[in-house]
Amino acid sequence: MNPDSQNVTDYTNNNTIFMVWAFKDNLDASPVFRRVCKLLINLNNSANVRFPVSRASCVMGIGHNAWLRLGLPVPLPKELENFVPIAGVKHTAVSTKGDLHFHIRADTTSICYDMAAAIADVLSPVATSTDEIHGFRYWDSRSILGFVDGTENPHGQDRELFGMIGDDDAFYKGGSYLFVQKYIHNLTAWKALSTEQQENVIGRYKSNDIEMPDDVKPSNSHIALANVGDDFKIVRDNMPFGNMSTNEMGTYFIAYASKFSTAQKMLNNMFIGSPEGNYDRILDFSTAKTGSLYFVPTFNMIDDFSSN
Repeated sequence: MNPDSQNVTDYTNNNTIFMVWAFKDNLDASPVFRRVCKLLINLNNSANVRFPVSRASCVMGIGHNAWLRLGLPVPLPKELENFVPIAGVKHTAVSTKGDLHFHIRADTTSICYDMAAAIADVLSPVATSTDEIHGFRYWDSRSILGFVDGTENPHGQDRELFGMIGDDDAFYKGGSYLFVQKYIHNLTAWKALSTEQQENVIGRYKSNDIEMPDDVKPSNSHIALANVGDDFKIVRDNMPFGNMSTNEMGTYFIAYASKFSTAQKMLNNMFIGSPEGNYDRILDFSTAKTGSLYFVPTFNMIDDFSSN
């Protein structure tokens, strides 16, 4: 991985906290943002020294409106914009507000809590936490629906190729686009399906994680629609979360990409359908409650932001 880049290409860890913050109106957020930038560098350096085997890190993404409000460099990253809702015939990928996004992860829960607390202490005077999700690794990286999540992720050097901006946007090279959605699953309806019916929704066999042959896999299965070709991939770091007793279990979908347009293709296929109307069947059981896009700057950029 590019040593100047934030930790966007690592593999899923055991514990995760996702935090979304929105700046309060009519306040100058710039001084606090500069403190957050210094804190982010410190948190990552400290974790690497104190807990080198924990794979602990904190990744910060900045939304379009926040970028403008904070007076960050122009022109902006080429594909940084406010996410526009995608409405299909039955389901909608909603758009929700988010100025800063933090992706905190480690093998141990304690580090995640301490990082989140430090960020909250600094941001609280000028921003409101609009979402905080505590994710966990479920068996062999399965979603709470019981299927392995992230099988289509790139590996090795391809993670950097598909997860980080390259020479086509030279000023922001080494950065990344971050797109997130919080999904809530209807587990009652899902569990009412037979294993074979569930496999047809996903497009993979449940026990061994093998993809169905093309002549067997339904055209509206998740795998058929969410995969848009070997030249268009993203780095997923999805995590399950929730409360089993209230049936509020979900998946926090998180994608790092060299181009947001890649994630856009996937979302269009899922929600609008390919062809139109042939939407992703998984959406009948999983509802997107949030949706926001961010840019993940390099540490050099963050260092510059902390002093400007």
